[in-house]
Amino acid sequence: MFEDLFTYGYAIERYRAAPLLDERLCWLEHCAATGARPKTLRNIARCQLHLVHLLDLQAGDRIGITRVEAAAEQWSLPGVRRFSKHARPDARRTFVGCAVRWLRFADMFAEEPCLPRHAHADEVAIFANWMRSERGWSEKTVHDCCDAVDHFFDRLDDRGITLDSVCIEDIDGQIAYWHARGLGRRTIRCYAQHLRTFFRFAEDRGRCMAGLADGIMPSRFHPGETIPKGLDRDEVVRLLATTEGDQPAEVRSRAILMLLIAYGLRAGEVAGLRLDDLDWTEERLQVRRPKPGRTHHYPLSRGVGQTILRYLREVRSQRPERALFLTLKAPIRPMTRDAVGQVVRRRVDRIGIIGKRRGPHALRHSAAQHLLDHGLSMKEVGDYLGHRSVSATAAYAKVQLDTLRGVGEIDLEGLA
Repeated sequence: MFEDLFTYGYAIERYRAAPLLDERLCWLEHCAATGARPKTLRNIARCQLHLVHLLDLQAGDRIGITRVEAAAEQWSLPGVRRFSKHARPDARRTFVGCAVRWLRFADMFAEEPCLPRHAHADEVAIFANWMRSERGWSEKTVHDCCDAVDHFFDRLDDRGITLDSVCIEDIDGQIAYWHARGLGRRTIRCYAQHLRTFFRFAEDRGRCMAGLADGIMPSRFHPGETIPKGLDRDEVVRLLATTEGDQPAEVRSRAILMLLIAYGLRAGEVAGLRLDDLDWTEERLQVRRPKPGRTHHYPLSRGVGQTILRYLREVRSQRPERALFLTLKAPIRPMTRDAVGQVVRRRVDRIGIIGKRRGPHALRHSAAQHLLDHGLSMKEVGDYLGHRSVSATAAYAKVQLDTLRGVGEIDLEGLA
């Protein structure tokens, strides 16, 4: 491995003579297998060598984050890295991250107990376990509820208020605080609902005053009251134009955007596509929709198919993973729905669109509006997007400019 990374014999010998040779080589080979480039592997090897010498590591040692951060501070001093200047903070963070990943892989990292975020961490942990075991809620719901409660207790700690002395004025003050910070009505409503769930749980166990949960009144929010903020067709064309290049990121982004634009897919549906979902013989695309729990088949258009083929031939790594879209940087792994969202958001920012949705759902709105403008019925558009009912599609049809223009041209016979 070192012979492939370094040129000079004395450098190769230095890396081979250092302690924990087997442990270092195993991690380097693992990183190479996940797609790390030679430059990255050289940086990892240098980090390992510095860490071994700075901490005098030997087989069987277990190192905590405190010692790793101390080593990073020492490593950043002028002269230690053969540089005359002090390392930047981001370089120290990179060193710590590289060291911790290796130590965890080698089973040499000692987890240190984390200090509780606030004085009511135990109550929040019991609440989270209740949501999982008793209610069967998803991890996303559990995380969102606990996050809202944690933020609430953070501010209670600053004021020295305990859970058993919380009153409705404290809760209203917290909601007013977030409102003053500019959070939207829908976000504040979710925050209040999460607090109401927690305080109902706490009331049942006698941990707070009775009646608090019933006193929390989330703000009213009517579904469908807002106007969809999808991109119009000119903006979609401009967005797609940002991927007209030969760089790997541009080729992959174009394939992702074509799927979102042509079929109105969700980010999770694009991230969930697999190589087996493309039937090149029948020219058909299979999409699994977790939200309605069904599988849909679409005709694979020539433009989308050619874009995906180019990505597969020129960009996608030859990996055993069956996911269609993989990351470009090591460790090479399937893209997540958040990564797909980042692809869209960065491109939208590049063309300077403001005041509208910036994620993949903006393209779903655009696809729905485009189909409606071309005369498809609500039922047909709903079937195309994978909706269970027509009411789900109605959110995309609240503004049809052609219809409104027709209304505006009605002759009112002198009444106006």
